[in-house]
Amino acid sequence: MIIENQAQVTEAVVDEMRRLENPRLREVLESMVRHLHAFAREVRLTEEEFDAAIRYVTALGQRTNESHNETRLMAGSLGLSTLVCLLNNGDDGQTETSANLLGPFWRAGAPITPNGGSIVRSETPGTPLFFTGYVVDQAGKPVVGADVDVWHASTVGLYENQDPEQAEMNLRGCFRTDENGMFAFRSIKPAGYPIPTDGPVGEFLRVQKRHQFRPAHLHALIHKEGFKTIASQLYSSDDPRLETDVQFGVTKALISHYQLHENEPAPDPSVTGPWYSLEHRFVLEPGKSWLPTPPVSGKAKAKAEAA
Repeated sequence: MIIENQAQVTEAVVDEMRRLENPRLREVLESMVRHLHAFAREVRLTEEEFDAAIRYVTALGQRTNESHNETRLMAGSLGLSTLVCLLNNGDDGQTETSANLLGPFWRAGAPITPNGGSIVRSETPGTPLFFTGYVVDQAGKPVVGADVDVWHASTVGLYENQDPEQAEMNLRGCFRTDENGMFAFRSIKPAGYPIPTDGPVGEFLRVQKRHQFRPAHLHALIHKEGFKTIASQLYSSDDPRLETDVQFGVTKALISHYQLHENEPAPDPSVTGPWYSLEHRFVLEPGKSWLPTPPVSGKAKAKAEAA
């Protein structure tokens, strides 16, 4: 089509998609084009603004590498990650769900760890935590043999892939549920932390005068044939930033209450001081079992090595 006016541009682009054989792909792309063009018309996007937007999107890709995913960080900061999660879980957004954000820091290949084992793989300050999880179906029956990846940040506010000082796969592990649908591990009570703000996401937050903090949380990625794979996060009820999570991830169903033990013997006799326990039940829905693309694949290099 030879374009005669701006109104024809959208239809010209959509018309070119008529040859798409996949109906779902055609539906998504046509809707994307119509909404994107409508946005540009609604705000009367200027050429200078369009140029800035292109540079901004380019910067998201340039800031993404094996140890950092700026694009997924931005999706969370826009609330898009949470929206997509809630649209696709909890009976398609009708009920509470154990599903939550995958986040930008999951790495595949965490060490297979026996139930009750520790995921603390290098010296890491923090109060010991003994976690017990149960994976069940919607009827409450145990899901046996589910693979559960767990990970969380250290108390200095960094995941091991961000921190050359931490051992490979520190605070990460992969477990399998037993005949009761149970898995368990030892770690440390996580703390809240700031997301990285030295890239486009930081600029995005600063211009809105938003803080960069996430409340303390534990991650779990649960995978079992016959069930919909879910990523989950458990948020600490005592964190002051539950209401203002920079990634909009906190849902009521996933606020968890840590139990402090000051005068009771710990499950591990080597722990002599205070310790925490936490239990949680994860509910799986029937559906497609699949694994997402890992947002990161390796560790950040030490500054001396990167120079």
